[in-house]
Amino acid sequence: MLDKLRIVKQRYDEVSDLIIQPDIIMDQKRYVQLSKEYKDLGSVVEKGDEYQSLLNNIEEAKEIISDGSDAEMTEMAKMEMEEANTRIPQLEEEIKVLLIPKDPEDSKNAVVELRAGTGGDEASIFAGDLFRMYSKYCESKGWKVATVDYSEGTNGGFKEIQFEVNGADVYGTLKFEAGVHRVQRVPQTETQGRVHTSAATCMVFPEAEEFDVEINPKDVRIDFFCSSGPGGQSVNTTYSAVRLTHIPTGLVAQCQDQKSQHKNKEKAFKVLRSRLYDMELAKKNAEDALKRGSMVSSGDRSAKIRTYNYAQGRVTDHRIGLSLYDLPNILNGDIQRIIDELMMAENTEKLKSLSDGF
Repeated sequence: MLDKLRIVKQRYDEVSDLIIQPDIIMDQKRYVQLSKEYKDLGSVVEKGDEYQSLLNNIEEAKEIISDGSDAEMTEMAKMEMEEANTRIPQLEEEIKVLLIPKDPEDSKNAVVELRAGTGGDEASIFAGDLFRMYSKYCESKGWKVATVDYSEGTNGGFKEIQFEVNGADVYGTLKFEAGVHRVQRVPQTETQGRVHTSAATCMVFPEAEEFDVEINPKDVRIDFFCSSGPGGQSVNTTYSAVRLTHIPTGLVAQCQDQKSQHKNKEKAFKVLRSRLYDMELAKKNAEDALKRGSMVSSGDRSAKIRTYNYAQGRVTDHRIGLSLYDLPNILNGDIQRIIDELMMAENTEKLKSLSDGF
């Protein structure tokens, strides 16, 4: 453990010197990467200093106890030694978690897309419920949510909706929500009182910076069209909505949320960059998950991850077999408990693969 902490401290000092170099400051991509690394290493160094301090306390206490000339000092040394021995195993676990290699994408903002799946109007209504759940959750975290594009369902909700989330470590948190969500309930349109099963797919992309993905303007076809939805009379008369088609991959991104064509184009490019970036990332994640045998974040968007059962008031996450009988609160945005459990499961998997090094 001490050897690992010494290596981390050495790297921390190196990065500390690098981020004040003028050539690094000029290179935006490198500067962002190093600043993130400096922050992450700082947390490990802080715990490492506490760990070293406890080991020193134990050595000093041993000397006082072996001397034994002062009864009061000996008693204090025994208490201090006991406290240090209790704290050290906890601290070692905390350090092990901090030493798990961080996914560089985790600190990024995210683009989330919800799509109604099987179940017709009921699936659209459920996609609307999920959008409300995520909006409430993001609000509780102090994150900013901005709609990019949407298509409303015929009886409420959304056939699909796309929104950006900005804040601290957004992608690292919301990536656990990617997959198929199922709902089991009696639809509003059901006259016989039968329970139907409907589904909606959630996709989460890390928001790519301009320096993450370079898009050749010649590879993009830009179409302008009239927006649909709220926004006053000007919405349906001006060509403010923008659709981008990336010709080499066939990926499409569109935005009609803003009244300004320029702002819509900017947002659509942001989404297109994120989708291209995510394509590469999905390949990498699938390879990593295969190596680790990970069930938590395999990146498979067709995987059924969660069921919301109204009759039982139950929400079950199938990846870790977690069932919570608190449906109303969860749909009201209280999903942190589920995400915490998923994070813990993933960290446990990663620790297993790293355990040989400790």
